[in-house]
Amino acid sequence: MLEAILFDLDGTLLDIDMEYFLSRYFKEMGRMAQSQGIVAAGRLVNQILKSTDIMINDNKSEKNNEEKFMRHFFSHMEVDERKMRDFFDEFYRSGFPRLSQYCQPFPGIPEMMTKAFESGYKIVIATNAVFPRTAIQSRLEWAGIGQFPYNLVTSYENMHYCKPFPQYYKEIADKIDTPPTACLMVGNDTGEDLAAGEIGMKTFLVENCLIDRGNSPYSPDWRGRMQDLFSFVDGLVNCGTG
Repeated sequence: MLEAILFDLDGTLLDIDMEYFLSRYFKEMGRMAQSQGIVAAGRLVNQILKSTDIMINDNKSEKNNEEKFMRHFFSHMEVDERKMRDFFDEFYRSGFPRLSQYCQPFPGIPEMMTKAFESGYKIVIATNAVFPRTAIQSRLEWAGIGQFPYNLVTSYENMHYCKPFPQYYKEIADKIDTPPTACLMVGNDTGEDLAAGEIGMKTFLVENCLIDRGNSPYSPDWRGRMQDLFSFVDGLVNCGTG
């Protein structure tokens, strides 16, 4: 019996082309950094990409993802750490919200989420934990679902692993005190989201913004477009835990 529903965010709850969005994201961050004399835009972006890759692939649990990123970033950038951290905070407060123009909400998502909460399931936003919580909250608000009392929103501050590693999903299950076999992961990426099945989670693949790199060894338990997801969640609500 299911007790928890985990939702990916980008491309699942929010209509966004992440490849295009990230290009705008890096452009805005680089512009702000250069205009403030922090660091050259190209140098900043290149190091963020390298440090993010290190963070994603570091499967040691001693440090959270933010610590992994910052440790590598500042060991390779000759910048004032306090000034740089203040800049990151300012960017996510004032620069990141300007990127809302590069995505749009999926109609029906807030209504679906309302039903899911009313049913009594634990609800998790299981977005890849490579962004700070402030950036994730912005994207939740763009999707029209920033107001809900989620049991967990994964971010680089509170997670020690990233997708597609099974440890990421195991950490979520531990944090919400729910067996993996009682969890459903909903996402649009055949590699990153369906990896939840490795530890026994059920999976639903949303096909509207499908990401399939052609090398995923996983198969979803269910799949369909957004309207199919709405109907599926309706079915769960009708036999839910609440």
